[in-house]
Parts: sequence; C-alpha cells; structure tokens
Amino acid sequence: MKLNKQDILKALDSITVPGEGQNMVESGAVTNVVTFGDEVIVDITIKNPSLQAKKRVEVDILKTIHDLVYEKAKITVNIKVDAPATPKVNVIKGNPIPGIQNIVAVASGKGGVGKSTVTANLAVTLAKMGFKVGVLDADIYGPSIPIMFDVENERPLAVNINGKSKMKPVENYGVKVLSIGFFTQPNQAVVWRGPMAAKALNQMIFDAHWGELDFMLIDLPPGTGDIHLSIMQSLPITGAVVVSTPQNVALADAKKGVAMFQQESINVPVLGIIENMAYFTPEELPDNKYYIFGKEGAKNLAEDLQVPFLGEIPLVQSIREAGDVGRPAALQTATPLEQAFEKITQNVVQEVVRRNDDLPPTEAIKITTMAGCAAVKK
Repeated sequence: MKLNKQDILKALDSITVPGEGQNMVESGAVTNVVTFGDEVIVDITIKNPSLQAKKRVEVDILKTIHDLVYEKAKITVNIKVDAPATPKVNVIKGNPIPGIQNIVAVASGKGGVGKSTVTANLAVTLAKMGFKVGVLDADIYGPSIPIMFDVENERPLAVNINGKSKMKPVENYGVKVLSIGFFTQPNQAVVWRGPMAAKALNQMIFDAHWGELDFMLIDLPPGTGDIHLSIMQSLPITGAVVVSTPQNVALADAKKGVAMFQQESINVPVLGIIENMAYFTPEELPDNKYYIFGKEGAKNLAEDLQVPFLGEIPLVQSIREAGDVGRPAALQTATPLEQAFEKITQNVVQEVVRRNDDLPPTEAIKITTMAGCAAVKK
C-alpha cells in the first residue's frame, strides 16, 4: 500500500506530546513526514528530555498510524529533544538549621595542607570580629579541631530544648565546637563505613543546639568522597573555601576539589582558594622569603579556574606550635600572622556577602549583622 503524507498528518493530529497541551502537529512538534510506498519516516522534536517521554511519543506514533492509516506500515520515528535552556544558578540545597545564617565548607583535595589549621584560625578571627561562630569537625577519621581549640578532654553536655534532648557544643575562644573526637578515645581509630559516618555527622548537625550563629565552618576531610556528598545533601552550604599549598601535587588535588563543588549535580559556589605555607621567612632574616613549596601556585590556580584568591599564609613555626597547644595563632595580637588571617577572613566575609547578594534572600544564607567586624570596615 502506498501511504499518503496527509493521512499520516491527520492521524498524528490526534496525539498530544507528553507534558504539552496541543497535539503534536498543531504545536509544531512534528517537523517532517516522508513516505515511500508502505514506509513512513516521522521527525519530531519534543521538550521533555526524559526517556519515558521519548518512549511514550514513539509508541503513540506507531500505534496511531497502525490503527488509523495502515496496520502494516513500516514506521521510523526520529525523536529530537529540544529542552529549554535553564540558567545555571547556585541553588541552596538541604535543610536549613534554625538560627544558622551561613554555612561555609572548608575543603582540600589533599591531606596535610593545613585545612584544619586554617579552619580554626578563620573561626577565631570571625569571633574577634564580633560574629557568632561555630565549627563542625566533619573529618570523621582524623578529628583535630578539639586539639586546636584546647578542648580535647571536654565532652558536650545534653540540654533540654522544647522537650527534646540536644547536644550542647563545647565552647572556647568564643567559638562553638562539635567533633567526633569528643566521643572517641585519643588512641581509638574510627573504623566506619560511609553510611555510619554520615549518620554520626547528621546527629552532630541536627541533634545539637547550636543556637544563633552567623557562620558555621565545616572542616571537611581531604579528598572528594562520601562525607562531602553527605554534608552537601544534608545542609544548605552557602559556599566552599579550598585550601592548598603552592606545590603542584597539592594544586592538582585542589583543582579536583574545586571541580567537585562546581559539578552541575552539586553546584556549591566556591568562595575562593587560600594558599597555605606560601613562603618561609626566617626570624633572623625578616625581609627574606623562601618559596619552599613553589611560588604563587594557588594564586595562579585561582586565576585559571576563575575563582577568587582569598590570600596567602606563610610557613611559620608559631602557627604549628599554636595549633598543637590549642591556641590558634590568629589570637596573637599585633603580629603579621594576625594581619594575614584577618585579611583572609575579611575576604571570605566579602565573598559570602557577594554570594548572598546574587541569590534571593533566604534564612539559610542571609548575614544578619556586621557588628564588630573591624576587618570589613577597613
């Protein structure tokens, strides 16, 4: 039997495209129909990219032509998807925690670059500026935040909030802290699989009484693994800060860390990159700089990836010593280290403010006060 194009179009006139109101001919979805004897080729463009929608369209076309035109017709259906472009925006995901305005994840692709040290010093600097700050130590397998805040022997207390028992974070230097290190012995290894670690983190996040916080800093473990995904699925992360040293080995992993946050399925804004151990200046030669791990590697990486460069921290013995004795180096007054951490913290705050200005205001990300933030006023 010789098929007629008009008969095919008339038959297709009775079908609607899934998710669209008009029939596929009237809507312009059918772009072309070609007939050769008992063969017919139908070209159609739909807006729904799902496999289910494409299969439904194909089945409807085959059935309709066989029923209304010719039951033995040989039919080829070419389906093209033309989904409307959606602007790529950074979306706040997860469940907001009442009272917490901004959640900043501090990450590194590689271990040993000083991520926890940077987190501790950012936290105490924010507290000095007048912000209400909390730190969640999400490094399940190597929790070091309790040592850096000199609270490793402390234990969170249970408090009754609205009839529910909640953990009260340990506080020192004006910073509230929770860590898995509070619940394990110093010589005890945490040998947990991902789901168990994620459950423990969720308890420290949602079963704790953090109160009112302007900033919660999350000290993530190194790498790009299960803990990171669990955190980003659970919490509305305002943005991420990536820490790296200038050397190529660390930069290669830092690049992966940035890429993780920028993946379309994650899409957490990267507030910037911090270069730790940028250079060494001997105490007896204060004007000399020795670039032990390379020069300006993280700065160049930030430019290449088009993310902000938040600043550099020198390799100074007192930073290590201060962390080991539980008094972050940023608490020192009138020193170059205090100025370095203050400048970097100022840049982080400014990036958070810029980030929030680019989104509709929500309770999960809005900064409520700048009171006492001396660095921002400079």
